[in-house]
Amino acid sequence: MKDLFGKAIYDFQTNNKPEDIITETSISEEDEMSVAYLFRSYDEMPKLEQKALQLSFGKILDVGCGAGSHSLSLQNDRNLDVTSIDISEKAIETCQLRGLKNSIVKDILSFEGEKFDTILLLMNGTGIFGKLENCNAYLLKLKSLLNPGGQILIDSSDIIYMFDEDEDGGKWIPSDNDYYGELTFNLSYKGEKEETFNWLYLDYNTLQNAANANGLQCELILEGEHYDYLAKLSL
Repeated sequence: MKDLFGKAIYDFQTNNKPEDIITETSISEEDEMSVAYLFRSYDEMPKLEQKALQLSFGKILDVGCGAGSHSLSLQNDRNLDVTSIDISEKAIETCQLRGLKNSIVKDILSFEGEKFDTILLLMNGTGIFGKLENCNAYLLKLKSLLNPGGQILIDSSDIIYMFDEDEDGGKWIPSDNDYYGELTFNLSYKGEKEETFNWLYLDYNTLQNAANANGLQCELILEGEHYDYLAKLSL
């Protein structure tokens, strides 16, 4: 991967002429994303993210931390012990420049040696699963990193609204066997294109079923204004 997302984050942090990130998915046309949004303060965050941070306690793991805004809020505003991980080297470099005390380049599936009271996966946290078939592997890994009484706070969206209604009022979804929340993403930044990658949006019922199948309780914490939700998984 070219790590264009990380490059954009690093450019913004270092004032190196940052530009918008261009995103395109298998079901949507090109859209622009402001890199500045990734550097938002707690007050600028959506209510789902604020709620997740309010519920966070103890020793925390922030998975896919990006520019580190969630971790920084927990570290600086609440003096909590936060470990932040991302597969992007430039994102982690940015987190370190912003003052995060414990941020490392790591894939969650290879993370070992510690357990946590709260594990955060925000900004469509299910996205890193890639495909529905990978849910078990990720949920079992996350489960293995929880302390007794711990929690996984994860958000996603039910993107069924993206598909057209037919004349009977039903939704048209792809006719093959793929789950409708499985998308492929393309990123472009400063004229350079990233390799295509898989990204998963999970409706709440599917997440709940997957959690239960892997020995986790699943609770709907909050619903957003646009088909998004925050869920809590626990032992």
